[in-house]
Amino acid sequence: MRGLVLAGTSSGVGKTVATLAVLRAAADAGHSVQPAKAGPDFIDPSHHAVVADRPSRTLDTWLEGDDGIRRNYHRGEGDFCVVEGVMGLYDGDGSSTAMVADALDLPVVLVVDAKAGMESVAATALGFREYAATADRDIEVVGVLAQRAHGGRHAEGIRDALPDGMTYFGRIPPTPDLEIPERHLGLHMGEEAPLDDETLAAAAEHVELDRLLATAREPPAADGPATSPKPRDSTVAVAEDAAFCFRYPATLERLRERAEVATFAPVAGDDLPECDGVYLPGGYPELHVPELADSPALDTLGDRAAEGLPVLGECGGLMALAESLTTADGERGEMAGVLPAEVEMHDRYQALDHVELRATGDTLTAGAGASVRGHEFHYSEATVDSDARFAFETVRGDGIDGDHDGLTEYETLGTYAHVHAESGAFDRFVDAL
Repeated sequence: MRGLVLAGTSSGVGKTVATLAVLRAAADAGHSVQPAKAGPDFIDPSHHAVVADRPSRTLDTWLEGDDGIRRNYHRGEGDFCVVEGVMGLYDGDGSSTAMVADALDLPVVLVVDAKAGMESVAATALGFREYAATADRDIEVVGVLAQRAHGGRHAEGIRDALPDGMTYFGRIPPTPDLEIPERHLGLHMGEEAPLDDETLAAAAEHVELDRLLATAREPPAADGPATSPKPRDSTVAVAEDAAFCFRYPATLERLRERAEVATFAPVAGDDLPECDGVYLPGGYPELHVPELADSPALDTLGDRAAEGLPVLGECGGLMALAESLTTADGERGEMAGVLPAEVEMHDRYQALDHVELRATGDTLTAGAGASVRGHEFHYSEATVDSDARFAFETVRGDGIDGDHDGLTEYETLGTYAHVHAESGAFDRFVDAL
């Protein structure tokens, strides 16, 4: 599957909208297109999925390693892949857009905000291309997609100023309807706030799709095959609704390869299904405190966890497993009460980083002494009891208390870290069922 990377000069330059316009242009032209996202984000991929009508692949060298992102890329479907970058092209020490493009040997199209520039857009693109050599990244910046650019003389000025070897791939017109509303943790999810279909289609008409398709190329295969543990005769219950919506497609794929998966929606009043283990992904439990407080699933989960049912909660899942959850406005609700912690939301984020955790003993996702890499981004703070037990020391990141992550009780583990299936954590979780 051929592909390319849409990278930004910085955060907020309009990469997501540009990516959606390219996805729409490809779909309108009858191409089977696979979206992907560099970095650990859950929100931008939800917008990709609405336009492309298939899940977006997560490509993060810290979470997956170079071989892992190659395997994950090649699990995609379609004849053309569009990878949206994270932050600016070179930003991020754990996993940057440049690192992902380097590992996949994909060409880079630079998304540049052209709102107040013409020839300066070319100068910016040239600087990003030449910087690759000094950044020790074997990447090729092949041209620009001009964001917030008018047509006519504005577009012509940008195209004509580009140096030899750099291509003009079109523009995204400055349109208020092409703005996605934001909240804490980033944009609204794709199903909540999709872009106006007609407006996106109109923007897609200004994308030079044929040039993009001609530039795309096939990445190398992974050096080694993925491990293939045997399936088990087990059922994993996975929470799936507006409160638990942060999950990587590869995670669900891995769980389904190894076990039966039964989804349930605590916010909608579903009870916990019959199962041998439970996975609570992250999401927005703070937006659904009353519904979760009244959810029969959390009551049942509390009882089953006390009986020794293995339960894994990530970030929002950790919050739902706590004694209580209090919003930034002071609304408090009782949660499952499995983990000895009171969780409170804040107006400012409490942690944002790639993380590395070292297991202090055998736990649901790692053996004693093993390291697990993940990502944390949360606005909540967990105040734990004095006798709380932790499964991990934090080698990098903040975790729950600055030094530890992985609050544990019975056979339940709650972490602020999101991990990828390539980490092996979910294989160990299934093996524990």
